[in-house]
Formats: sequence, structure tokens, C-alpha cells
Amino acid sequence: MISPDELAAFAPLASLDRAKLTTLAAAGRDVEYPAGRRLIVEGQRADRCWLIRSGRVLLDAHVPGRDDVVVQSLGPGDLLGWSWLVPPYRWHFGAVTAGPVRAIEFDSARLTEFATADPAFGHALTLLLFEALLERLQATRARLLDLYRNPGETCTAAPIRLGEPGAGR
Repeated sequence: MISPDELAAFAPLASLDRAKLTTLAAAGRDVEYPAGRRLIVEGQRADRCWLIRSGRVLLDAHVPGRDDVVVQSLGPGDLLGWSWLVPPYRWHFGAVTAGPVRAIEFDSARLTEFATADPAFGHALTLLLFEALLERLQATRARLLDLYRNPGETCTAAPIRLGEPGAGR
């Protein structure tokens, strides 16, 4: 069984109090996967999520006429899988282990049961997953900006500093 102290060591969970960590721990179990193990199949039923202890997991998207395209790499301390939280409860991306992975796997039915019984826990869990989603969105945005930037383009204007003469014209 997972202990609240083990969960408290992960940065994404640092804001949870002891009671919420204890509840979360009750829904988790240790898992290990070999390299090349597909954890998530895009479009299939989403019924769990993971907190990665060690190793790397590659998020991928199916592109018709091509192999799956890797869109992001997740590692220790990252949360994987929040599609179980939102109807229709289907995975929006795929995920495969890049090497051996150790993780804590959470059963979504138990998490939902706990969130229904304790709305404060449900709220904290939703915020936690939303923060992970926002972080993932920002990382994707940065990758897209880098991918589509014009290498010949340079910025010649100095940044505007508030409080300097001419600022805010």
C-alpha cells in the first residue's frame, strides 16, 4: 500500500494536507512496466491515472497515414492521465514506456467514489489535475512556438519598461 508520506514527496502533491494524502493513498498501488509497454491506447476507455516514480513515458498521437507521433515525454514526478475525469472518459492521447517505469497507479472509480464522498477532496484533486493539464498545455505551446518560429526573424525593438519615458504610448 502507498503511504501518505510517499505521496507528500512528490511536488505536484505538496499542497495536499495529510487527510487528502491519506485518501489519495488508499486509491493507489505500486506498478512496474517494462520498456515498450503501451499504457494508454488513444480512444479507449480511461479508467486510471499514474504518478511516475522513475523512468520515462512518451505521450503520442495517432496520425492517419503515419506512425504514432510523440508529442511529449514525461518523467519522475509527472502525472499521466486525466481523461478519466471528463466525459466521455476516453483517452485523448496514447502513452508508451520509453524504458522501465515505476509508478503509482490510481484507480479512477475509487478516486471518483472518494471525491463524491468528500467534496473537499474532490475539489483538491480537480485542482491538482487542472494544474498538471495547464503545465502540459504551456509545454505544448512552447514547443509549437519553437517549431513554427521563423529562424531568420529577429527582434530589433527593445522591451517596453513601465515607468520609463515613452512607455505606454
